Amino acid sequence: MMTNVAHMFMISAIFSLLIIAESEVYIVTIEGDPVISYRGDIDGFEATAVDSDSDQKLDVTSDSVASYSQHLETRHDTLLETLFEEETYTKLYSYKHLINGFAVHISPEQAETLRRTPGVKSVDRDWKVRKLTTHTPQFLGLPTGVWPTGGGFDRAGENIVIGFVDSGIFPHHPSFQNPRIEPYEPLPRYRGKCEVDPDTKKSFCNGKIVGAQHFAKAATVSGAFNPSIDFASPLDGDGHGSHTAAIAAGNNGIPVRLHGYEYGRASGMAPRARIAVYKALYRLFGGFVADVVAAIEEAVHDGVDIINLSVGPNSPPATTRTTFLNPFDAVLLSAVKSGVFVAQAAGNGGPFAKTMVSYSPWIASVAAAVDDRRYKNHFTLGNGKILAGIGMSPATRGNQKYTLVAANDVLLDSSGKSSFADCQRPEVLNKNMVKGSILLCGYSFNFVIGSASMAKVAETAKSLGAIGFVLAVENASPGTKFDPVPVGIPGILITDVSKSMDLIDYYNASTSRDWTGRVKSFKAVGSIGDGLEPILHKSAPMVALFSARGPNIKDYSFRDADLLKPDILAPGSLIWASWSANGTDEPNYIGEHFAMISGTSMAAPHIAGIAALVKQKHPRWSPAAIKSALMTTSNTLDRGERPILAQQYSDSETMTFVPATPFDYGSGHVNPRAALDPGLIFDAGYQDYLGFLCTTPGLDSHEIRNYTHQPCNYTLGHPYNLNSPSIAVSHLVRTQTVTRTVTNVDQEETYKITARMSPAVAIETSPKAFTLKPGASRKFFVTLTVRSVTGAYSFGEVVLKGNRGHKVRIPVVAMGYDR
Repeated sequence: MMTNVAHMFMISAIFSLLIIAESEVYIVTIEGDPVISYRGDIDGFEATAVDSDSDQKLDVTSDSVASYSQHLETRHDTLLETLFEEETYTKLYSYKHLINGFAVHISPEQAETLRRTPGVKSVDRDWKVRKLTTHTPQFLGLPTGVWPTGGGFDRAGENIVIGFVDSGIFPHHPSFQNPRIEPYEPLPRYRGKCEVDPDTKKSFCNGKIVGAQHFAKAATVSGAFNPSIDFASPLDGDGHGSHTAAIAAGNNGIPVRLHGYEYGRASGMAPRARIAVYKALYRLFGGFVADVVAAIEEAVHDGVDIINLSVGPNSPPATTRTTFLNPFDAVLLSAVKSGVFVAQAAGNGGPFAKTMVSYSPWIASVAAAVDDRRYKNHFTLGNGKILAGIGMSPATRGNQKYTLVAANDVLLDSSGKSSFADCQRPEVLNKNMVKGSILLCGYSFNFVIGSASMAKVAETAKSLGAIGFVLAVENASPGTKFDPVPVGIPGILITDVSKSMDLIDYYNASTSRDWTGRVKSFKAVGSIGDGLEPILHKSAPMVALFSARGPNIKDYSFRDADLLKPDILAPGSLIWASWSANGTDEPNYIGEHFAMISGTSMAAPHIAGIAALVKQKHPRWSPAAIKSALMTTSNTLDRGERPILAQQYSDSETMTFVPATPFDYGSGHVNPRAALDPGLIFDAGYQDYLGFLCTTPGLDSHEIRNYTHQPCNYTLGHPYNLNSPSIAVSHLVRTQTVTRTVTNVDQEETYKITARMSPAVAIETSPKAFTLKPGASRKFFVTLTVRSVTGAYSFGEVVLKGNRGHKVRIPVVAMGYDR
């Protein structure tokens, strides 16, 4: 897999804007509380609201909820029927539980009519979202340090339901089968539906998979949905959804086999957790927010415990004044109010600043790390020179060297040489000249855009009887990212342009030609090494080059927010997991049952699965408490006990390594074992998040009420006082004091507080120590003072160290100075 991440990010954003311009789907919110916030006194309907500070769950099966839900849907229908002729609009969804509104397919003129209609709070044009393992359980210490505390891998995540809003699932994969030994019992509290496969007429559910639905109404009316490749069912036509579900909750010990070789055994982070599928992403176009919001609404209604969102917008939605307040983030706020933990991919726009696409404090925004596993290979020339490369392939036999034959020199038709040098079409090459040799191919732009693949090179070489192949990169755009690809015959990709030129110079010097340029004899030889076994590095984890970076932004003008993002770092590079046999998202894995791919899409389900383990041990904890436990116990040192590094570009736009900051990894790399026993938590609820919104400059209280259905709460004073497990002050003026509250979730313990900060800012804490009984809470204060005005950000941390061994650490960032 070879992708220029930044380039593809930009192309995707432009493509998305083109789609948006033609869309006529609008998300409309109207006056009146949704089910989760309704406190009664309207037309005789009983209250349905749940107190966000209690452990009470919304009972969606109750008569009161059913009656009020139907009342809201009737209001939606009546409003549309009153304003428009029936044939001029199509209502796609009624949103009733988390927000009060609907998605409708109408003209821009009708949208304007709705905006001017009394009782209509907001009308947002639909926008697009996009899709943002064998070794990671061991790397994270789950088999020895976490799973045994919950009864072993066969109990890890028991009865926890993770909802995946993604591209569906391939239900026949062994990662998702109901085991014959100790099969899953029914889970009555989960109320999800199970669609039936239209081809096999069998349910997509099997006990491991407890719910399976698809949402495509907005995609269909927008003309993007193609049933022949997108499947009007939960079936995964992409591969992405199956991959993320397996990372979080795939069965344990599933052999990963490709091309006759076993790369290890795969397992999800919570292998006993149940999977609920809410398909709202599709192969070619990603997805539409109207469909995604409907999927999230349904997931919360059905009773999931955790939602994994390996999906996010291409950029901040220009139609809203703030990143925190739009139908997508508002519905997630209501999901968290319902007690659902949400993990979202941070985005793949790194290593550039302000590329986050997961902004809000109620969401766990997950950055991607490179773990300790690397796949390397080498190619040995006949002159003794050894060229480094990548290629997960077997070696050529013994110490034998084989003749090198370039694709350009064995074309059956010599016209258009440059078109066929990438070895994608075996029929244009002379099989008699290639057989028994190593085929030399050229890396073209077709690999970047996905129309060529290393898998196809291997297929071409094999069909021509070649011993193996070499794919040489003669030029590459800065930032081009090359990932190793498993192939069934000896094969290698030479990614370093200078090494490729060494290869080509040797080939040309060893190959004799006649006056027309035709080859008279091939004398260049070489051998391919063994690339199947990974090398384990101590310089891990490391922040992946593509992983989105902070600072977090609060509006479309990219102004800094008083909130640190990302929240946490988790493995997201070269992750093995299940794949859909129908999957076409990655050209190198078409038709395969496993794939090794990279992205923050892979990092988020690691956190979703680990959150399931925390939820299993602490079932009454709020989403904020779970998030706090994950963040405050994370690591900022790698396995070699050195500060974590981040992949970055140098001045020459080649990759280098720099010390990582909280803008790269948030609080640090997840430590699952420590997260089960954090000692202290920073808890927060719906009223706290409302206070964050109300104290954020530039946010109108009426707009906040439109989305939250509650009057503003200004008790925080400043948004940086939100009780999150990190501190970020976007504009530090002279001296500012930040408040935090910790709650003891263990035995009585005495904590000492220490703090450090970059020299430009002084930091003080008060008190210096305190003792907390079990369940007790205590405020403490962090005072930041400008020492010297500088254009750089200041980083630091506050550490609370307990006498019983607990250590709670929160990052501190000051993002502006004024004396």
